[in-house]
Amino acid sequence: MSQAPTYLETTPDAAADYRAEKQERIAGFASDAEFQRLSVEFRAMALQRKYMNNFSWLGRPMIQLPQDAMAMQELIWAVKPDLVIETGVAHGGSVILSASMLQLIGHGEVVGVDIDIRPHNRAAIEAHPMAHRIKLIEGSSIAADTIAKVRAMAAGKQRVLVALDSNHTHEHVLAELNAYADLVSVGSYCVVFDTFVEDLPDDYVWADRPWGKGNNPKTAVWAWLKDHPNFVIDKSVEDKLLVTSAPDGFLRRVR
Repeated sequence: MSQAPTYLETTPDAAADYRAEKQERIAGFASDAEFQRLSVEFRAMALQRKYMNNFSWLGRPMIQLPQDAMAMQELIWAVKPDLVIETGVAHGGSVILSASMLQLIGHGEVVGVDIDIRPHNRAAIEAHPMAHRIKLIEGSSIAADTIAKVRAMAAGKQRVLVALDSNHTHEHVLAELNAYADLVSVGSYCVVFDTFVEDLPDDYVWADRPWGKGNNPKTAVWAWLKDHPNFVIDKSVEDKLLVTSAPDGFLRRVR
């Protein structure tokens, strides 16, 4: 799982010296033990206090760390995908973030998949100014009929980006990776959220959730990558963010 060339190295919107300085600073964060420790402690405390439930995008709640929202808009702007596939819709903030970035780019659509899209959330998403770039599919993200619908939407698309943020068990995320990651175009990303579950304190107790240490998105990523050398973990993204729900979860397709 060697480091892939990061999108930071190919973004032409800044002077070369600025890019070099930024990359050097970000690389330094990776070995900054004190900063890394603080970020891990903050993330655990943020989870306990539901800090990530405080934010929205263009009026719709987005259960996500703001650093991860920043990463997603940077990735979408860099990749300029024709299609963004997202599993996990909830209130719709994340699909609206993706749709708004595609609106700025001038092309593309988002497909949001969720096993239960509640009527009030669907109504709000479909009434949103970005609704024309969003398609919603209700059903399990790993069900054969759901996968078929998504893959049909991806047919013929040149650039595809995937974000997985639904059920966080090892088995489910592994099935999602097997279902959707091959749709990711070279140079684009499959982002696997909530890999940080593996890094929480040993005494952290999940209430009414089937995942935990040893059974979570990060363990699924590690297992899946063993047989998929065409993807690598882009550490530069999490090194920059420091506080992210997706450590080892920014997977860049390199071939």
